[in-house]
Formats: sequence, C-alpha cells, structure tokens
Amino acid sequence: MAASSKRKTSAPNRKPVRTSGNPARRPIVEAPPITARDWIGAARLRTLPLAIAPVIIGTGAAQIIDHELHWVIALACLAVAVLLQIGVNFTNDYSDGIRGTDAHRVGPARLTASGRVNPRSVLKIGFVFFALAAIVGLTIVIRTGQWWMLAVGAACIIAAWFYTGGKRPYGYFGLGEVFVFIFFGLVATLGTTWVQAFYLPQEAWIGAIAVGLFACGVLLANNLRDIDQDRAVGKRTLTVLIGRRATQVVYTVFMVVPFLLSSFIALLYPIAWLALMALLAGIPAIIIVWSYRQARELVVALGLTSLTALVYAGALYWAFVG
Repeated sequence: MAASSKRKTSAPNRKPVRTSGNPARRPIVEAPPITARDWIGAARLRTLPLAIAPVIIGTGAAQIIDHELHWVIALACLAVAVLLQIGVNFTNDYSDGIRGTDAHRVGPARLTASGRVNPRSVLKIGFVFFALAAIVGLTIVIRTGQWWMLAVGAACIIAAWFYTGGKRPYGYFGLGEVFVFIFFGLVATLGTTWVQAFYLPQEAWIGAIAVGLFACGVLLANNLRDIDQDRAVGKRTLTVLIGRRATQVVYTVFMVVPFLLSSFIALLYPIAWLALMALLAGIPAIIIVWSYRQARELVVALGLTSLTALVYAGALYWAFVG
C-alpha cells in the first residue's frame, strides 16, 4: 500500500501522454521528415575516394604506355567507379536495414533502419545508380571495342549486390575484404589502365595492390567500429571472426604495405616518394584504430584512411606522368 500511495503521489508531477485507441498501445513518436541531407548522407560520400583513387592510378599507369591522356575514357571510368560505389552504399543500406543489422549501429543513421523511408525506395535508388554505371560502362566498351569487358562490368554489379544482398551475402561470412581487394583494387585500377592503353604495366599492378589494401583498411575500420553490433546480430565479418586485436594488426599491415610498394616504385620514379605525404593522414588513422575508446572515433579513422588512399593515388599519378 505504501508503494501504491507513493506512485499516486508522484503521478501528478508527470505530464500524461495522450493516446488514441487502445490505451495499452505505446505512444508513437513521430520521426522528423526525410531531407535531401539524409539522402546525401546515405550515399556515404566519405567512401568515394576509394572509387576515385584506383582510376587516378590506373590512368597514370596508362600514360606510361601511351603518353596521351584519354580524358574522355578516364572520366567515364571515374563515373562508373563512383556510380557503382554509391549504388553499393544504397543497396547496403537496404539489405542491412531489412535484416536489422543497422538497428543499433554506432555511425550515422541509415535510411532503411531509421524507418523514415520505404525500404523499396532505397533499393530502387541503388539499382538506378547500378543502371547508370552500366550505361556509362557500355559506352566505354563501345568506344574501345573491348566487348569482353561486359562480363567484367556484370561481375562488378553482381559483387556489389551480393556484398550484403541475397540470401547468403558474402559480407556476412568474412569475405568482404577479399572482394573489396579484387574489385576496388585490381579490377578498378587494371580496368582503367586497360581501356586506355590496352596493356598492363607492372606499375598498374603495384598501384592496384596498394589501393586495394587501402580499401580493405577502410572496411576493417568500419567493421571494427561495428564489431559488437555485428556479433550480436550474427554478421560474421572478418573482424568478428578474428577479433579486435587481430583486426588492429591486420589494419596496420594494410596501411603500411602500400608505402613499402611506393618506395619500390620511387626507385624508378623518384617523385613517388611524395606518396609518403599520405602518412600525414595514415598515421593518425592507425593511432585512432589502436587507441580509440569509443566506437564513434573510428568514423574519423575511416575518413582518414580514405583520404590516405586519395593522396597516395595523386602522388603516384604525378610520378607516372611527371
């Protein structure tokens, strides 16, 4: 009775919540309307340097063979890479959102998980970007006559979708880094070089490996941030499989090896030493990955890793064409 009277005494101090219909139903908190900023945020612009860097390196490697800059094809390659990246980001938003993976994520809120957007609308936007990438890619094939690259383009779109889409997405089984290295590193860089020079010099291969490792580093930083949430919902990323400490070690390796490769390139192209300037962003990223206290800090590391890849690519391009 005492407890009951206490509750009755304190009740008037609370502002009652008005509900309609079933009184047992929880009050619905109206979410703020969706804005253009939310859609732009869903595109995850901080990841776009990962799409730009391989095109820069691939174009520079092509100019080693053919000194002329094929700027139309280069820009088309850039458009394909950026459109695919944005498409991946939207379909990832959709797939993770409907699975509930993003329900308790640490980073910026996702459209699907927020419940403010129809999931199918997010999916359609992703497919629109895939379609645009396919159209631009087709123009490259027509311009160069490399019809076999239609299969490469199809593989890129399929890999982009099944990263988190489908019944058994490979991103949920520790294979994300493998496919990121292949498509964001090897395919993007070597494909850019091939359609401009129809030859793949060793510089293109070295640059492709380097930028692929940076892309894997970004994914590791992202998954390290979400390790607890991913483990709780059964998303078995490489980070979940090997643990936090091993992820920090692997991330560091992925960040250091590209600079060892650029030092080798610098023996032939001295300007490549400028790639070390990218360490101004890379070293703080490594420090954050090893010393972070809150998962949100890794969002900064993710951005710094992307910036490292972009500065690195710019230095290699200068070295190749200088």
